[in-house]
Amino acid sequence: MPTYDYVCNSCGKRSAHFIAYESYGKQAVQCPHCKREDLRRLISRVRFVRSEESRLDSFSDPGQWDEDDPKAMAGMMRKMGKELGEELPAEFDEVVNRLEAGESPENIEHSMPDLGGSDMDL
Repeated sequence: MPTYDYVCNSCGKRSAHFIAYESYGKQAVQCPHCKREDLRRLISRVRFVRSEESRLDSFSDPGQWDEDDPKAMAGMMRKMGKELGEELPAEFDEVVNRLEAGESPENIEHSMPDLGGSDMDL
């Protein structure tokens, strides 16, 4: 049986109800808190699965990256971190927090020389 989410127009509380497909719209739904039947259905969140390629393609638009705006860069980095779904090192959060505070990427790079790893200058 599917679950439908409602909010009561009388008391304002939310509730979830299990209703069979054949009963939906035919059966009165009652608020479990105030016992009234003055409920409005909420639209549930929808999730969909995306491939890794599709998630990475969402970052391919160069217009999303504004290298002159540290806060915008931090937002994109946070979005990318979430999309990748991998555990990121503590340094990642430090860099993003500093960018969100408006610090320039050059200052961050200068204060964290080991950030790129030791084999970056080969």
